[in-house]
This record gives sequence, structure tokens and C-alpha cells, in this order.
Amino acid sequence: MEKKLSLMERYSEMFKELAKVSHAAAKIDETNVYQPMNKESRAFMDTLVKENLLPESHLGGREHFEQFYDAVTTGKRGLILMEHYSNTDLPILCYMLEHSGSEKLADLSRRIVAIAGMKLNEDSPVVRSFAESFSRVVIYPTRSLTKNEQNAVSEEQAKEEELKARKINLAAMHAMDDCKKRGEVILVFPSGTRYRPGHPETKRGLKEIDSYLRLFDIVILVSINGLMLELVDENMLHDLIAPAKMVCTASPVIECKQFRKEYLATLPEGEADPKQKMIDHVMDLLQAQHDEVEKTY
Repeated sequence: MEKKLSLMERYSEMFKELAKVSHAAAKIDETNVYQPMNKESRAFMDTLVKENLLPESHLGGREHFEQFYDAVTTGKRGLILMEHYSNTDLPILCYMLEHSGSEKLADLSRRIVAIAGMKLNEDSPVVRSFAESFSRVVIYPTRSLTKNEQNAVSEEQAKEEELKARKINLAAMHAMDDCKKRGEVILVFPSGTRYRPGHPETKRGLKEIDSYLRLFDIVILVSINGLMLELVDENMLHDLIAPAKMVCTASPVIECKQFRKEYLATLPEGEADPKQKMIDHVMDLLQAQHDEVEKTY
């Protein structure tokens, strides 16, 4: 069997070219949370996906993607909640929509704005150039704030970090509102991180996702079957890449308000954490969808 190469080993020359066209901010504050797609770097990412997408790859629930698009283009505020196994999940979905042969789905690809953590911009120039291939609203994740507060050497530093997070996330909320007004679609990974085998906590949804369900009209759940990029450690450039059959599947379109209302009504009176229960339910639905596709994968 041919040895798998890391992203850096296989695409070092591409990353050099990516760096030349990169212009995204290296530091995030409340003034630059909306990061529009860099079309030049997107072309490189499309090439990477194309070279590693096996011919049997396809979109599942294609009609659901189209119904979602139709609703968004007639004024509905649209949300995508998507499984997260690797840093190629978003590039693969956007590429497959773009090259689906449907102008509706190609336009949907161009309308997607992902919610992304600050570290994609701030950790390294290469990761930043990778990330800016896609439109993003950048947030200060709760997990990062907790870690940074714990690492703060003084109470004053911890308070400064909390204020920074508050400013960035308030600006991100306003940026999302602007996206919705433009008819763009917000994509969120509800686990907030890539799934790491043997670490089930990385597949648990974040309770903050419940607020997205309250802010949008409709949602589709997108499951991912197949793995093009194998996680090695926290350095994305060490991930191992190999051609893979990928299936991105959409659920039927869900009306957010009714969905929340019906599920919350099933919880016992006095439930201590209804927001977490709500997102646990979403993750259960995503897992069931993933498992169903896996049967015929």
C-alpha cells in the first residue's frame, strides 16, 4: 500500500503559492470578523479537493439541498449544521455543490459563510491562507476563552481577554445579521472541533448552537461519510491526505422554530439544561443520518 503523505509533504509547493496570494488578517478584532472568500486561494483548494475526490463521490439528499436553496432565495434565513471530521469537510462540500451540474447548487456554494474560530487566522500563515479560501465569520470560541483565562497570569489579563471575546463575538453577531440580509447561508460545525477517534467528547455538540436555531428560519443537517484527511495531531499540516470517496448528505429542510418547540416540549418539566439537550438531539440526528448512509457507502 502506498504510504500516505502529509499535507505539507504533498502540497508544499502549493502552500508557497497560497502564501503569495494570501491577504487575510493575521490578528482578529471586532473590526475584521467578516472575512470574505479569497478567490485566488479558493482555486488552489479546489485543485486539492479535485485531486483527491474519487469518482464515486456524490451529494446525498440533493433535492433537499435544492429545496433549501429555493427557500433561502425567497427570503428564509438559512443555517447548515454539519458534521466535522477533517479540515477538508467544508472545501469538499463547497466543491461538490459548485460542480454538481446544478446552477442552484453552484450558487448555494458561493453563498456559504462558515463560522470559524480565531486560530485559523492567527496560528500560522499557511493555515490562514487555507482558511481564507472560504468566506467566514470569525468568533472567539468559548473553549478558547476558558483556556486563555486559565493561562492568564493575572486577574486583569483574564478580564481583558473576556472583554476581547465579548467585543469579537458581538461583532460576529452583527456580521451574521448582515450575511442573512444578503441572502448568504451560515454554516456551523456544531461540535466546534474535529472528531478525534477514541475521544467521544469531541463529537458532543456545544450548547451555544441552540442560539443559532433561534436566530434562523430553516436548517439542514449535513452528514459526511468518507475521510480524505486523516488527523495526526493539532498541526493541520501534519494531517495525512489520500484520495477518498466522499458523500455529503443533506437532511430534509427543517423549520427551526417548530423543530425547537416540538423537541423542548418532550423534555421533563424543570430540565436543568434544555439547551444542551436540544443540541444533543441535533447530534443524534446527524449520527443517525451518517449511520444510514454508511450502510450503502
